[in-house]
Amino acid sequence: MTNDFRRREFISSCIKAGVVCCTLSNSSILSATALAVSSKQNPDPKRLEYCGYQCPSECTLKKGTIENNVELKKKAYDDFRFKEKFGISFDASKVFCYGCKVEGKPLSLTVRACSVRKCVTAKGFDCCIQCDGLVRCNKELWTSFPKLKDHVIGLQKRYMAG
Repeated sequence: MTNDFRRREFISSCIKAGVVCCTLSNSSILSATALAVSSKQNPDPKRLEYCGYQCPSECTLKKGTIENNVELKKKAYDDFRFKEKFGISFDASKVFCYGCKVEGKPLSLTVRACSVRKCVTAKGFDCCIQCDGLVRCNKELWTSFPKLKDHVIGLQKRYMAG
């Protein structure tokens, strides 16, 4: 019973870590550049992450992963307060992120555990903006980050109108 509880706690922590890494900047505020999609463009589900987010090119974790830069990974680990928030000890081989739509690269544990990603792929979509249940969806990502959900719903409206 104790192991079962700890596994649930661990998976929950991993999901939260993935959400934080994918949706927050270092100051725990949504990155405006990552949410920016030209209001004149029709959003392309293939170019957005499964949740509708666009990972910023300046993300320390993704950049550290791509460059295999341990110092950048350590900075991202510290900036995102992995130890404090999720109890994850630093290990450069385990602290990585290529994004959630990569081919030929390993998916991080947090990306694999993401309930939004699982839902979108199970439905055969490229992004949440294609789902007519988005407005009613209450996955943890949306309840934890309502501004992100509002932004994605706005993208969905433009996508459906376009």
